[in-house]
Amino acid sequence: MATGFKHFIFELLAGLALLLVVHGQDQSGFISISCGLPANSSFTQVLTGIIYTSDAVFIDTGTSTSISPDLKASFQRYVWNLRSFPQGNRNCYSINVTRGTKYLIRAEFLHGNYDGKGNLPEFDLYLGPNIWETVRVDNSSISIVKELIHVPSRNYLHLCLVNTGLGTPFISSIELRPLLNTTYVTESGSLALFWRVDVGSNEGYRIFRYPYDVHDRYWASYNYFLWTTLSTNLTVYSQRHSDYQPPSVVMSTAVTPSNGSAPLAFYWTSDAATTEYYVYLHFAEVVKLEANQSRSFNLTLNGKYWYGPLVPDYLSTTTLYSPSAITGSKRYEFSIFKTETSTLPPLINAIEIHSVKYLLQSETDQGDVDAIAKIKSTYGIKRIWQGDPCAPEGYSWDGLNCSFDANTSPRITSLNLSSSGLIGQISAGISNLVMLQYLDLSNNNLTGSVPDFLSQLQYLRVLNLERNQLSGSVPTQLIARSNNGSLSLSVGDNPNLCGSGSCKTKKNSTVVPIVASLGGLLILSMIVAAILFGLKRRRKQQVTMVETESNIQNPSLESIQRQFTYSELQKITNNFESILGKGGFGKVYRGNIDGIQVAVKMLSHSSIQGFQQFQSEVKLLMRVHHRNITTLVGYCYEGTYMGLIYEYMANGDLEQHLSGEKAKILSWEDRLRIATDAAQGLEYMHHGCKPPIIHRDVKCTNILLNENFHAKLADFGLSKFFPTDGGTHVSTRVAGTPGYLDPEYYISNWLTEKSDVYSFGVVLLEIITSRPAIEKSQERTHVSQWVNFLLEKGDIINIVDPKLRGNFNINSAWKFVELAMACVSPTCAERPTMREVVAELNECLATELARTKKGHESQDSNEIMNMNLTIQLSPLAR
Repeated sequence: MATGFKHFIFELLAGLALLLVVHGQDQSGFISISCGLPANSSFTQVLTGIIYTSDAVFIDTGTSTSISPDLKASFQRYVWNLRSFPQGNRNCYSINVTRGTKYLIRAEFLHGNYDGKGNLPEFDLYLGPNIWETVRVDNSSISIVKELIHVPSRNYLHLCLVNTGLGTPFISSIELRPLLNTTYVTESGSLALFWRVDVGSNEGYRIFRYPYDVHDRYWASYNYFLWTTLSTNLTVYSQRHSDYQPPSVVMSTAVTPSNGSAPLAFYWTSDAATTEYYVYLHFAEVVKLEANQSRSFNLTLNGKYWYGPLVPDYLSTTTLYSPSAITGSKRYEFSIFKTETSTLPPLINAIEIHSVKYLLQSETDQGDVDAIAKIKSTYGIKRIWQGDPCAPEGYSWDGLNCSFDANTSPRITSLNLSSSGLIGQISAGISNLVMLQYLDLSNNNLTGSVPDFLSQLQYLRVLNLERNQLSGSVPTQLIARSNNGSLSLSVGDNPNLCGSGSCKTKKNSTVVPIVASLGGLLILSMIVAAILFGLKRRRKQQVTMVETESNIQNPSLESIQRQFTYSELQKITNNFESILGKGGFGKVYRGNIDGIQVAVKMLSHSSIQGFQQFQSEVKLLMRVHHRNITTLVGYCYEGTYMGLIYEYMANGDLEQHLSGEKAKILSWEDRLRIATDAAQGLEYMHHGCKPPIIHRDVKCTNILLNENFHAKLADFGLSKFFPTDGGTHVSTRVAGTPGYLDPEYYISNWLTEKSDVYSFGVVLLEIITSRPAIEKSQERTHVSQWVNFLLEKGDIINIVDPKLRGNFNINSAWKFVELAMACVSPTCAERPTMREVVAELNECLATELARTKKGHESQDSNEIMNMNLTIQLSPLAR
């Protein structure tokens, strides 16, 4: 501790001396937040002169605390405090920014044993609706810094901490620094800091930042024993050739290779060959050359010419950068060679490397954001309504449901503020939620009249205003929509509210709303009775039903298939504690029945289509059994509570494993087995069921994987029985997911079994390539177009997921790709049947199994040989 204190005193004196000569550089545009600092307080950090303010005005949740006192001497004041978030799944800072300005955004995390328990958490850091990084604390006395260069699309940004169940999230500081828009330009995406170093510095572990760097970037010292250091005491200017403006203190040192004839080399390794990088190399001559001396050099990247010759200017910065992303490899090596005419070896002063971070999830429509913010302000709602209202899907605001489309921003479709203590009139902000389908304002103390603007919400299907203090007349348009069945209107228990007209007699005035409510209850009762009767009837039929294709892997689950009450579901899910996922139907929760894990999917009250899908799914799963179709354990239909209980699939859905969200990389054998399993489930639906069943929503998220990575089809809410009267198609409205939809079905509304084959073909292409069905870029390229382009060049190697590094049988790959492309033929007549698909996949799997049985040593000459070369003279970048 004495050493740390001495180091702190030295830094303090150095900082004071520096501030005397820098003349207080401009902090215009800086946003510097010390998290957990008492409200309405601020301070100036001694070493940097940066003014930090409290985070209290940016967030209204969390607990302010501070690091252990014995650590404060080793750290600067702006990280002495922190804010932790023991409550809520997602807590968000809301920070006003200048839209369109490029910012360096930095978040810092110093645990400092603030809780006295030494519990080291892991949690996710989000920027708006997109995950930025995972913060993993391994040492309470080491600070973690996350940095991103990003251009906000709105005049605010949300920085959110998400509890992933691995400890309490916390944060120490948030800093935003405006950058020149001419710098750090990307073709797409934002830039996450990978490496930024001051090469050749002799300052040990010291980090240079503001006021040395006008943009307050962190520059860490870096050296290597096979390099020779050069330096100057003169100022190195950056404005002449470089908008990047690396600080003079960084540019005043450089390195050259100790062996004057050797190249100057450095490299870094990547976790995935698909990761994209932008590189910025800063050069300045720091030696005054004699007349007979010269320094010029060329640069290569992975052995290929990259730039040159470059002659660095004396005491003036030149920045070289990659105009487009560098990608396609897991190792990147830069070598700098002196030219034939150069008498001196090459040099370099500073290096920056950034990885591309794609933040693809759109923020909620701005009109909806403004509207819900106005509603929150009007009523002073106390719920944890922070960050983006809708996105990401798993963290939408409590009481909200939203629509999600790949091409548009999320829209609020459901607002449930029942029993929320609302006082006053119905907020005009609701009128701006133009896509609203479901509105529940019941059980509050709302007063005044029912506003006419509710009639103008053209998509509104359910309106519940019961048990308030509303008065006056119900707008005639609402009553008309209720009478024609397009709106479920509930206005009971409002003593002073009457129907349309003059409201002279209270008896007559309440007839319409009461009749509407009773009518709705009668219809709902009839639907419930019919479904319960149908479910019980099918339950009895199942006892004597024998499926020849059946191969139930978990008979213990099948034996307990029954109807559950809502209170039983609460016990099974521990009061719906753990959410596994969320979709258009509703949320899926983890549960436990007699020691067996299950998944419980609950219908959201605001899901209009979900009610129909609930019936469809129950109807199908009560009669269909196959080892590659998810098992229905039971169901709940109690009042407005509807739920389905399935066997638990430990490894989630297939898309998670292909998109890189899971740690395990699926081998070629794994992929073939999963494809074969899913194909067998679909083949059974088409050919083993009477009548046949068309799934209509085959996609990677609807293929689930158990603990052994065996695949099962799921989500049958859109499934449709196919007639056996000899017809070739069914004419029906188009349903499914963009990217997977059969183009013939989309154009003609003619649904056939081959529509599923097309969707499954897209799934096969995703399994092969690990690319999404539709690329999330400006071009919106479909995976089949991308594969077809490479196939025309005969390039099978680059079609297959590069994470496999060529570890597959080439003949198996060709057969797999050709089968997938046959499935996505534009004309359904040219597509194979699912029975043919299963046969082809079994052949592919057999070929791969024969290769793995022989071992990698006996791979045939058609397969790729992988070499891992290490150049000892090249230091690792990290």
